[in-house]
Amino acid sequence: MARPTPELINALRKTAQSLKNGAPYQWGHMGGCNCGNLAQELTNLSKGQIHQYAMQRHGDWNEQAEDYCSTSQMPIDLLINEMLSAGLLLEDLKHLERLDDRQVLSRFPVEKRYLRHNMREDVVAYMIAWAELLEEQLLAKITLSSLQEVEFA
Repeated sequence: MARPTPELINALRKTAQSLKNGAPYQWGHMGGCNCGNLAQELTNLSKGQIHQYAMQRHGDWNEQAEDYCSTSQMPIDLLINEMLSAGLLLEDLKHLERLDDRQVLSRFPVEKRYLRHNMREDVVAYMIAWAELLEEQLLAKITLSSLQEVEFA
């Protein structure tokens, strides 16, 4: 599971809102699919740029994650590296593309856990649930002892 960072939580929420408001969505397009839309938010690259980078190598996001090399200078690897720097893990890219991370799905009622990976509404619901999960994990790390150094006047 991703590291819960404010940057990632914010990007998930913004991406979900953007999709909800009608941002271009096309599951079979590397720049307009589940990962592609999140990549747009995290990297400030366009749908077209992301797709162009991905097409320099074979495969979907799952295969791109499998073939990822941190020392490569291939544009798709640089893009993935930027996403990983925001807190994502390679496994998260695979789960996001299929909407199948068990921790995220456990936040839905049992009858609503069968999300369709290529349906905008399901992608939005998944991203919101994931952002909430990460925010809870982040807040759980904050303790009152970290605030003891603050003096109140």
